[in-house]
Amino acid sequence: MPLSFAEFLAQLSRSPALAATVLLTLAVLLVNGWTDAPNAIACAVVTGALPFRRAVLLAAACNFLGVVCVTAAQPAVARTVYSIAQFSGGPKTALCALCAAMAAIVLWAAAAWLWGIPTSESHALVAGVSGAAVALEGGFGCIRWDSWAKVLLGLVLSAALGLFAGRAVWRALASVPLPPALCRRLQIPGAALSAFLHGAQDGQKLLGIFLLGCALAAGRQDEQTFWVPLWAMALCALFMALGTGLGGRRIIRRIGQEMVTLSPRDGLCCDLAGGACLLLATLLGLPVSTTHTRTSALLGVGQAAGGPWDRRVARSIAAAWLLTFPCCFAMGFLFSRLLLNRL
Repeated sequence: MPLSFAEFLAQLSRSPALAATVLLTLAVLLVNGWTDAPNAIACAVVTGALPFRRAVLLAAACNFLGVVCVTAAQPAVARTVYSIAQFSGGPKTALCALCAAMAAIVLWAAAAWLWGIPTSESHALVAGVSGAAVALEGGFGCIRWDSWAKVLLGLVLSAALGLFAGRAVWRALASVPLPPALCRRLQIPGAALSAFLHGAQDGQKLLGIFLLGCALAAGRQDEQTFWVPLWAMALCALFMALGTGLGGRRIIRRIGQEMVTLSPRDGLCCDLAGGACLLLATLLGLPVSTTHTRTSALLGVGQAAGGPWDRRVARSIAAAWLLTFPCCFAMGFLFSRLLLNRL
């Protein structure tokens, strides 16, 4: 049976470690909505299809709906993250390790926002939680490699398919007479769909961690009792929407103005390509990075259009992507060891 909200509050009152884990998870949701969700509206803002404030409100609403609607229908992504690693021991030590992982992810996400680099909190989440679990267990036997295989498949899919789809969509629409004004109007539903699918993907992943913390507080982590209560969906969706409402001008400027030069047609192609890739991954239950997918589609469109794109900015983003896994794994491991040694 799903955990009721009253039972959840009772768990919080009994377990300070769970309270800290929940607060950090909500903080990551807030930061994710702040730093990652702007990718969904970047093209629409840069091409003038939507003013920044209206685009942010649209993204916040669609992120909320994406978390609630898609998770209610198919929580496969949340289930994958929930089972990414096995946490044994008592509830206190397991929750302390998970709490350390979330602290590492918050620091990584805050550093990425400070530098204006759209890193993936999704991959930071998986790596940080795995590092904390390894520190708790003392070896890699706790890692669920089948779940990691889905993450790695999603990584390849988000990068390669996003790049391919961006090129393909641009070439398919190259001969279609689309006035700039029409392209801008069509970008609005495209941005809404991208924000909806961002909520479906990233909201589900953090919802999986939220439910993992509740399960560990009860002394279990069995997938047979994996239930997603409606109140948990709404709470996670609300914090992600609030984060999106805080804005993200720096991220939008970085990927939509400094990396490539976009016309309204280019922006529409990016929205269509990125949305198609995210929809496919969500239907397959693969946890992909919205940031990787959208940025890869943006690069694919830029290459097909033959316009100028800043390789220095693209290289800095790629370097941040490559560093996310090892750095967040190491931070999760070290933070977990430090916290566990104090118990």
